[in-house]
Amino acid sequence: MCGIAGIIGKVDEANREALRRMSAAMVHRGPDGSGTWESAPDGGGWGALLAHRRLAILDLSPAGAQPMVDPVSGHAIVFNGEIYNFHELRERLGARAADLRSTGDTAVMLRSLALHGRDALPWLRGMFAFAAWDPASRTLLLARDPLGIKPLYLARRRDPGGNWALAFASELRALLASGLLGTPRLDPRAVASVAWNGFVVGPGTAVEGVELLEPGRLLEVDGRGAPREERDFWTIPGAAPEPPEDEAGLARVLEEGLRLHLASDVPLAVFLSGGVDSSAVANLAQRAACAPVHTFTLAFEEQELNEGPAARRIAAAIGTHHREVVLTEGHFVSRLEAAVDGLDQPTFDGLNAYYMSLAIREAGFTVALVGTGGDELFGGYSSFRDLPVLHRWLRPLRRLPRRLPVAAARLATAGLRRSGGAVPPQTRWAKLPDMMARGDDLLGLYQMAYALFLPGFQRELLGSEVAGALVDGLPPLQRARLAAETRRRAPLAAISVMEQRLFLGERLLRDNDAASMAASIEQRVPLVDQLLFEAVDRLPDAARYRPVGKKGILRRIGLRGLDPALFDRPKSGFVLPFDRWIRAGLRAEMDRTLRDAQAVAAAGLEPAAVARLWRAFLDGAPGLYWSRVWALYVLVRWCHRHRVFR
Repeated sequence: MCGIAGIIGKVDEANREALRRMSAAMVHRGPDGSGTWESAPDGGGWGALLAHRRLAILDLSPAGAQPMVDPVSGHAIVFNGEIYNFHELRERLGARAADLRSTGDTAVMLRSLALHGRDALPWLRGMFAFAAWDPASRTLLLARDPLGIKPLYLARRRDPGGNWALAFASELRALLASGLLGTPRLDPRAVASVAWNGFVVGPGTAVEGVELLEPGRLLEVDGRGAPREERDFWTIPGAAPEPPEDEAGLARVLEEGLRLHLASDVPLAVFLSGGVDSSAVANLAQRAACAPVHTFTLAFEEQELNEGPAARRIAAAIGTHHREVVLTEGHFVSRLEAAVDGLDQPTFDGLNAYYMSLAIREAGFTVALVGTGGDELFGGYSSFRDLPVLHRWLRPLRRLPRRLPVAAARLATAGLRRSGGAVPPQTRWAKLPDMMARGDDLLGLYQMAYALFLPGFQRELLGSEVAGALVDGLPPLQRARLAAETRRRAPLAAISVMEQRLFLGERLLRDNDAASMAASIEQRVPLVDQLLFEAVDRLPDAARYRPVGKKGILRRIGLRGLDPALFDRPKSGFVLPFDRWIRAGLRAEMDRTLRDAQAVAAAGLEPAAVARLWRAFLDGAPGLYWSRVWALYVLVRWCHRHRVFR
């Protein structure tokens, strides 16, 4: 785990200095070491410059440092992540691995790429973003893992001339620190995405001209930065693949994946929230480990959100060394500036991961396993229960003119709109007319269900032109990709793909990466694994989802040996008590920010609409949850912290 950066451009002091700035901006990602490398320049002085920040996990010796150069081929790599099946890959190499200097995964991966090029990508099981330079062809290969656990940001110089063509980094903030972007501009589509989703949906970013390489995608460029090839090397199929999987086969894949995720040369812990997913990870980890596993829980003084007692009982049943860290409002507020600064892009999520990662790091651990991904795989969210019902109900209405059910829904919810005062409710039943307008378009219904604000209020926040830049809150290319991956699937399987790509891929994984790395922790996600995804995707729907919301098959495999009564309680999720804290310890700071008309306008928002929303929230208006005002606060703060404006 680490941070990577690089430039295709002139091999000169100006680009070396830009690379040093990028590396310095990511010291939190790799406090254990750093290094740079540059290729031999071509006749015009162009080549590749690579940088790496090291968080030492496997092979702690200098032989594991990066940038790493293969002694046989001369290929060079900078790599962020872990390849969990590197022992298997080493065996596949056979005698060609005999001279590898490092015992870790990077050397094995580099040799595989040097010998087999892009064909080696499907062999990699893990989380990764890397850049590998081939000195013979003078090409740079960049790739990102299939499910998007590790990010990779790209900036391509649009105008001819200049001394660079392509820059990349593990964090958007590193590219901003490079100085290569001139005066960065806020992308209005990113503002529209935050207003709809609460975060920036890729492949665009908050900064114009910077993109996020999509999951499972490779990009190969020549020594002048010109694209040679860009394509997916892994995709989610449009329908469930064959042959079907059974529970025993799934158990083997899950248990083997968990065992591989335990590989570490430094202390390792498990974050135990007390839910099914994290408990399954902790239980399987303890079964696979040779010694008691260390587990951590973040607890709160607010008892209605406190999972501490439940996690304590589960840890005792599993047999782990368990610690409980109480996060008070005072501690939260005192660390808030560092926590929000740890967010790489505007998002309303990620802070829970930061505080948990900080506690684990302060206890002396460098690696933490988490249960992220189980709800998306096995149907744990309310979307799996509610959306198929609404979809079935709306299908017969296709024969009616769309305006009729929309008008009926508006009539039925007129009382809600009148009761909202300055800002009408933005949730649940208030969305019904807009849901009706989407008919039986399941992706449109999904996006509307998750929307922070109704389209009407989005237009007040953004203006009609910016609000209309996205389609149901999604960039057109992202929407087309999701439509292709879901159109031949049954509703439950289609919703699972949407949750994988959007809620998990564009929000949880990206936010958790930034938040955990801000605390210099490697976060591993055993339930986010392409082989596990493929195995689960082959399950019949009845085995995978029934009963909906209970994740029965994960319980049977992952919680084996534990008393089911430990988990007989309502699903709560791991959330911070934001609503109360915003009205108390955070109120003064948020009030200053959201009432600052100049600051709000510079972040692409309409000051009058933001001020009205903030007043309505403080007045306790119905249907205005904390996430609405928090998302806008973080957006405004991020823009001013990084000096990225409209």
